[in-house]
Amino acid sequence: MSRTATYKIILLLIVAAFFSADNNQAYAQSSINDTIVSAAVIYNGDTIEAKTFQDLLIRSWYDEAHMKAIAKWTRLRNAVYVTYPYARRAGKIMNELNARLVNISDKGERKKCIRSREKELKKEFTDPLTNLSVYQGKVLMKLINRETGNNCYEIIKEYKGAFDARFYQTIAFFFGSSLKQAYDRSGDDADMEKIVQEVERMYGFRG
Repeated sequence: MSRTATYKIILLLIVAAFFSADNNQAYAQSSINDTIVSAAVIYNGDTIEAKTFQDLLIRSWYDEAHMKAIAKWTRLRNAVYVTYPYARRAGKIMNELNARLVNISDKGERKKCIRSREKELKKEFTDPLTNLSVYQGKVLMKLINRETGNNCYEIIKEYKGAFDARFYQTIAFFFGSSLKQAYDRSGDDADMEKIVQEVERMYGFRG
């Protein structure tokens, strides 16, 4: 083999070795595309890729039944917010009166005590209560029962006598209500009770 041929072979080997080393170095270097960082969760010992999707807005139109239910709830909620402070105050006065009457046996003293508290109730509640709607009045009677444990008929009968109780019951009947209605917080009045508790939390009322 001539000297020139030998030189060319050596040169080709050097070039091949150079490219081989360069390629190995290129594969050995790290790149931002070598690893993809992804969130994951561990479920039952397995690591599973987790993805967070963009928020998806879903709209649904209420049908007539839902609209009526919302209107009914809103009406009740408004009535409770309006009347509950009155029921709470009236209930406090009536409960205090009942506690005093327990220790009074003389009829004259009992009437005197009742009249004094009656004047207080009229002075405090006559004007605001005359502005209530019939529906709000019904809610108020329910809430008074809640605060006192007695329906309004029993309260009037105790304070004013059976005749007055029947008289006011007749008036309530013509307005589509009843003084004898009870308060069932876990039954028919469950929604009202939820709203009352909402009012108590909002305004810091305590028993």
